[in-house]
Amino acid sequence: MQQNLNYTPQIFWMDQHMAPPVPNRPNMFPQPPFPDFRNKRHKDGTCTYLLIIFLLVLLALAGVGLGTYKIIELQKELDQFKEISSESSSPSYMEKLIGLNTQSAEKKEGRLAAHVTGKPDTMLPLAWEDKYGRAFTSGIQYKDKGLVVNQTGLHFLYSSVYFRGTACQKTQLYHVVYKKPMRYPKELKLMETTDYHYCTGSGMWGRHSYLGAVFNLSSSDTLYVNVSDINLVSFEESKTFFGLYKL
Repeated sequence: MQQNLNYTPQIFWMDQHMAPPVPNRPNMFPQPPFPDFRNKRHKDGTCTYLLIIFLLVLLALAGVGLGTYKIIELQKELDQFKEISSESSSPSYMEKLIGLNTQSAEKKEGRLAAHVTGKPDTMLPLAWEDKYGRAFTSGIQYKDKGLVVNQTGLHFLYSSVYFRGTACQKTQLYHVVYKKPMRYPKELKLMETTDYHYCTGSGMWGRHSYLGAVFNLSSSDTLYVNVSDINLVSFEESKTFFGLYKL
């Protein structure tokens, strides 16, 4: 009995100079996976958003703090204004305002001023009343018919003289204000006016002369008023006067 056997002969090649064959297994040594950067970018974006939100919150808190500070300052100013308003309505404040306490107010403010009125005399320069009636001196000394400046600075200086006569006559009316500086030997004219008076008939007449201006006066300057004829001057305190005050 014969038996068919499928037999495939295998041939082994044996050679000491050749390396044995290596089976073809492509997945035997797999390559390392490529790094995925998407998660990293996602994390970086989240940090940026959180930083922006933190800055916005910080800015909002700063704005709230600044607004609160401004409100507190306005409240303080409002309280001060209320205090001033309450003081202005008090009787003592009203007394100072209407001049019932003039003497204390003048001492507090320290104003330098003087107003002297006409006083009869026979010799020039004109003499003045410095104590009675409407006359006063505050920080300005009246001495030897003149007003002595106490402090150097700008002063408003004024003088009023009323001329009058009982008979009509042609005459020249002269009115001048001058000063004598301590360090200057001569008189210096500050203001002057000259008027030629003409009249007809034999009745009484009168003419008013006024001078006023701002001058930079020095300490110890002495101011005087002179006229053309002292016999033609009316010494009424409302018509003939002299004064100054520091600006």
